[in-house]
Amino acid sequence: MKTEIVDVSPTRKELKIEIEPAEVRAEYERVSNRYASAAAVPGFRPGRAPVSVVRQRFKNEIRNEVMQNLVPQAISDAITESELHVIGEPELHLDNKVGLDKLGQEPLSIHAHVEVMPDVELGQYKGLELSRRVRPVTDEMVEELIEELRESTSSLDAIEGRGAEEGDTVTVDFVGKYIQPAEAEDIKAEDVDVILGGEGVLDIFTENLTGARADDVRAFTVKYPEDFSSKGLAGKEIEYTATVTAVRRKVVPEVDDEWAQSLGEEVETVGALREKLRRDMETGARAESDRRLRDEAMSKLIAAHQFEVPPTLVESQSRHLLETYVRELFQRGIDPRRQDMNWENLRGMIEAQAADDLRGSILLEQIAGAENIEPTDEEIEQEIEALAAMSKQPIAQVRAALTKQGGERSIADRLRHRQALELIVENANVKDEEWREEELLDESDELANEMPAQVETTVRETTATGDTIDARSNAASASDEQQ
Repeated sequence: MKTEIVDVSPTRKELKIEIEPAEVRAEYERVSNRYASAAAVPGFRPGRAPVSVVRQRFKNEIRNEVMQNLVPQAISDAITESELHVIGEPELHLDNKVGLDKLGQEPLSIHAHVEVMPDVELGQYKGLELSRRVRPVTDEMVEELIEELRESTSSLDAIEGRGAEEGDTVTVDFVGKYIQPAEAEDIKAEDVDVILGGEGVLDIFTENLTGARADDVRAFTVKYPEDFSSKGLAGKEIEYTATVTAVRRKVVPEVDDEWAQSLGEEVETVGALREKLRRDMETGARAESDRRLRDEAMSKLIAAHQFEVPPTLVESQSRHLLETYVRELFQRGIDPRRQDMNWENLRGMIEAQAADDLRGSILLEQIAGAENIEPTDEEIEQEIEALAAMSKQPIAQVRAALTKQGGERSIADRLRHRQALELIVENANVKDEEWREEELLDESDELANEMPAQVETTVRETTATGDTIDARSNAASASDEQQ
């Protein structure tokens, strides 16, 4: 067998393979004889027909089997001989029809296009110039958090002796009959809390429910504006019958020691609570600063190492990111089919983000190899224990699931990448700077800007923590999908 490799691109190779006539002939003879020993041909006893007759009668079947036996093995041998790290399935083409029609008389020439992992030459990854900025924690921020805690621990107390007023919460059972369009089904909703005068509450609901008491029934008609936030109600006219089941008013607790103790934060006074909140916020600010530092390190590393990424891997990673994003939309109660979703732009941004994710993963793997980074069994065990704690499952159950799914290798890869990134940061020239309110603009930020206002950034593989999709496991999964 003769093999020639043609470099089509850094991630695409063409294998030109020529299988010698003698090898083809030997396989042709073997398959033909097997058919002849079992074939039932009219005019001959089973298994006694001449090979020449069998070859003529079962020409296509014999040829297909010969090709199935020779070609995949030839491609596999060529890949092994050439030491190529192939991704996915080869694209196969036959060059000479003569070799196919006259099996064993002419060489069988084939060529296959394969995707491979790129050869990456590592540049600088130590001594990167990075900046560290830590968000300051102010008294105002602490007081804002105190107010949030007050709101979260507020109660709704029943009102007696008066009707509902602005700011009250009126709990209502609604029955709505469509006036336009008349054929639509009635609306039935129970235990709907309406905050009179609240944000997002139409004035007509506040007007008609003001003064209401428990067990009152109010009837009124609502003409929703054409640009109403709920597309299902926009432009519709509905006659509501509202049965009031409760009228309550929010009571926000006083900021005192008793309230501080009720939060279960193991503090005895409001002053101690403020100190604890400040410490927690400062810890969060340092964690945010570390994340930004890792983000910057990855951005600079990727920017300094631009190379072609295998399209199959980019496609697989893009699909993963897109599925992640769509799941997040559903969790937030947003319909991905809504008209203001610019999917065409999003796909382009997702593909760019996927390519950078993979570049980061490949680079971290290269650095881990160069620095002989390999997680210990103890570190892998600690990671499994952390996963069990997060998922609130027994360690044995998590380990069994990971073993079944090949997850321990994935954990080792993730740890290796994380440790490689930590090495980059530890060996960087980090300059402390004053905090300024700005974001590192990258593809995921642009992606967020393309989304409706209420959607935050949701699609991002956190290369900053080393939790990227591993290029090797991604390559394996891409190959499995094609098979």
